[in-house]
Amino acid sequence: MDAFIEEVLNKYPQQVEAYKKGKKGVLGLFVGDVMKLAKGRADAKKLNELILEKLK
Repeated sequence: MDAFIEEVLNKYPQQVEAYKKGKKGVLGLFVGDVMKLAKGRADAKKLNELILEKLK
């Protein structure tokens, strides 16, 4: 799952910056993209936590 998260965050550097500046809405974009890569087999709640960890 970490590889998918890394891939998505690397794909959207501008949105990562926007998130860090306070635009929390882009989190849904990251979760949605990781879900696509995982073919829907990921737990969205757990994904949220993992993505937030990576964004710190």
